[in-house]
Amino acid sequence: MEPNKIVLEAIARQKCVMATYNRQEVKLAPHVLWMRHEDLFVDAVALERDGKPPKEHKIGTYKLDGLKDLSSHDQSFLPASTYNANDPKYADAKLFALEPLRV
Repeated sequence: MEPNKIVLEAIARQKCVMATYNRQEVKLAPHVLWMRHEDLFVDAVALERDGKPPKEHKIGTYKLDGLKDLSSHDQSFLPASTYNANDPKYADAKLFALEPLRV
């Protein structure tokens, strides 16, 4: 399956993905797929790096081409409290995203 389809499905189903990024195996919770200068990016929370949890959970930006061996993972996730669906960087660039929580 193509990387963008894997990410789209993961966002829609709120499921994690596994990939190799900068020679580290990462488990990501993807929140939004967007485009800048004709390149695809995914903003996601890294839940694991080489099997260990990160020091802090925050939204990071990953170039889709840099995510190697991308695959689906069965683990579900909740949207990060720091995720802002209306972030200006997504203006006219957002392709697919988690729906914001309605409280």
